[in-house]
Amino acid sequence: MCSSDLTVSSLSKKKIDSFGKTKTSSHIDPVGKVEGRALPSNLDAEQGILAACIVDASGEVMSNCIEKALRPEDFYFTKHQLVYDALLDLHNETIEPDEIVLVEKLKANGSLEQAGGQEGITSLTSRIDTTAHASFWLDIVKQKSLLRKCIYMAFEMIDGANQQPSNVEDFLATFEQKVCSLGEDQNVRASIPFREPIQHAMEQIQKMLSREETDGVLTGYSDLDGLTNGFKPGEMIVLAARPSVGKTSFAMNIVENIAFSSKYKESPRHALVFSLEMSATSLAMRLICGRARVNMNDLRKGFVPRGQAEKLHQTSKEFQQAPLWVDDTSGLSINQIRAKARRLKMRNKLDFIVVDYLQLISTESRVLSRENQISEISRGLKAMAKELEVPVLVLSQLNRDSEKERRDPRLSDLRESGAIEQDADVVMLLGKHRKGEDVREMDYDGEGDSPEEDFEPIVLILAKQRNGPTGKINLAFRRKYTRFESMQQDHRLN
Repeated sequence: MCSSDLTVSSLSKKKIDSFGKTKTSSHIDPVGKVEGRALPSNLDAEQGILAACIVDASGEVMSNCIEKALRPEDFYFTKHQLVYDALLDLHNETIEPDEIVLVEKLKANGSLEQAGGQEGITSLTSRIDTTAHASFWLDIVKQKSLLRKCIYMAFEMIDGANQQPSNVEDFLATFEQKVCSLGEDQNVRASIPFREPIQHAMEQIQKMLSREETDGVLTGYSDLDGLTNGFKPGEMIVLAARPSVGKTSFAMNIVENIAFSSKYKESPRHALVFSLEMSATSLAMRLICGRARVNMNDLRKGFVPRGQAEKLHQTSKEFQQAPLWVDDTSGLSINQIRAKARRLKMRNKLDFIVVDYLQLISTESRVLSRENQISEISRGLKAMAKELEVPVLVLSQLNRDSEKERRDPRLSDLRESGAIEQDADVVMLLGKHRKGEDVREMDYDGEGDSPEEDFEPIVLILAKQRNGPTGKINLAFRRKYTRFESMQQDHRLN
């Protein structure tokens, strides 16, 4: 076969389509051979596990099959699919299976003859003497089924590639997600004694009591870390604000704090930023100037105070050594974001993800309403956090209601979908201080210019926390450095 021709000589397009349909069909008919080879299967294992389900009076074998997510389509032979389908019906009806009952069920389903007839069922039950090896037969059937699914998917991918999709990156991300879903389907977790999570919980409690390092990623803002105890793996954290309030700046300040925290000196935390709005160069400029405390407006004019140029150079060297990654590709879909993050974690360590921002993520569905599209994206981001076991900070827009009503933002102001509020583990809202509120002095660290120059009081509202308290935290936004600083005021719990 020529390397430039990705067609399959021994398998027609009709047969490729038949492969694709088997994924959703309850009954799979084997269709010939692939490149002269039979599809992966094991007749003995399939007969053995079915026989064990029939003769096991305790029902333990059948329960184990269901627990391991064994489905009719996992069997290669049609008659075995029909027998297992009938066994599932009997189990759901709480009827103990035996040869006679099974034959009657197959008759009722109109599939007795296709399943081999009464003689076939009799020969099946006489196939084994013991059910001791049932778990091994089950594993073999599942493994062969997985290999066949890989073959089906390979031909589906070849067929799709031959159609020359316009967006190759999205095409690749789709199949990457499908491959990962195959692995997830195989890793069905069995029920465990409750003592195991109890023991794990006590270990976490002991760490909290002894003030040991938490498993959460600390933001570097003491009041926020005090309320959240760090962002936990698998959490989706939403940071929402109106435009120009500073949500991108705050998110990048958190990334910077994570990258240079002394707490993580021995074990650096790796962060990935998806910047769908700003270019990577603009983000880098903002980070360098903010950390070096150089006024960006002065820099644009070509003027900086004496010694600041060297500080900029030194800061850039620090960032070059930091474990940070950025992707500024515009219009990424949720599948592409998940695929890129998955690849990075496979090649390197990954501890924290920022997505800026949710409403700029594209969706493959053009039929759904915008609200349903946002819901789909939100679910995808939460799924990514759980899959990769990292906290995902998602930036989002707020509607205009808080501005119109001259009040602090609230959860109902999240733009376009209530699914964001539902999916998020933590929701933080940035808003400008209202007149008359008590705002105290900024917690100034002594570097750069006077803190009185160009700072704006901002309130960070922790509006939702699934496993902790909510509250308000006062911050100061130093606009000329695009940098948030803490205020000398204790957070207020709600």
